[in-house]
Amino acid sequence: MTQEKRILITGAAGYIGHQLGNRLAKDYFVFGTDINKRDGLTFPLEVLDVRDNNLVLTLAEYRITHVIHLASILQASPDRQRDYDIDVNGIRNVLEACVAAKVKHITVTSSGAAYGYHPDNPAWIDEDDPLRGNPEFAYSDHKRQVEELLEKYRNEHPELQQLIFRPGTVLGAETRNQITSLFLAPRLLAIRGSDSPFVFIWDQDVIGAMEQGIREDKTGRYNMAGDGALTIQEIARTLDKPLLTLPASVVKAGLKVAKWLGKPVGPEQINFLRYRPVLSNRRLKEEFGYRLQKTSAETFEYFIEQARKKGDL
Repeated sequence: MTQEKRILITGAAGYIGHQLGNRLAKDYFVFGTDINKRDGLTFPLEVLDVRDNNLVLTLAEYRITHVIHLASILQASPDRQRDYDIDVNGIRNVLEACVAAKVKHITVTSSGAAYGYHPDNPAWIDEDDPLRGNPEFAYSDHKRQVEELLEKYRNEHPELQQLIFRPGTVLGAETRNQITSLFLAPRLLAIRGSDSPFVFIWDQDVIGAMEQGIREDKTGRYNMAGDGALTIQEIARTLDKPLLTLPASVVKAGLKVAKWLGKPVGPEQINFLRYRPVLSNRRLKEEFGYRLQKTSAETFEYFIEQARKKGDL
């Protein structure tokens, strides 16, 4: 076991966290924190909230040199203030603890959603494009605020090196979320006049890039996406499902009714469907040096194959 790196992973019981932790534990000391427990871990796990003031004590006790911050709210709840507290105040507590405990390096998963869903987004978004988020989307807005905190700490505490990833839509054999539910529906929905391309990244490429970042002490900010993008029309053809194309006004009205009926959607999500940020992966390949294993199309085809094996499609 290599001793110079001692790694703490927040959200270590999660889908990405437990796989990454088990990989890194082959060569390094790894310690995990999460509000949930999980079987099958090859590293110790402490039940600890990222907002807990005792986090700094854990970092100091285990002489942590590298933190991987994965804990976040992936799907918005009705309690936006709670989500904000976990996402934004959580990373604030993690950063404060890292500085106090003299941690050397932090890796953070942000999101392509931090760029926001806007009609004037570039055709391919680069890491130097502005992070605008969307106030009406908690996830997008919180990721923007997280990145603002990270920038503040880069300026004020350069001794804490940062590696930030901004993934597109992550897909794997076990991925289930609000986006995959769109693909598993009997028919797909498109908004007239909007191709709304998706960029996908295989979950194993996410884990592989993060592992490389830790092993090589990488720093910087990098989009995570496979090569290429798929329009909703191409996705429908690949799934062999009908595509219902409606005017934006009709979709917005439908979302309003769904919200009234208690569904976790609302008319403000119309831009989420129309103006998806399409992430360029040039820097991930050329500057970071990661060799992607799957393109966007191959990632989506793999997801379909696995979903069919399980009877979901």
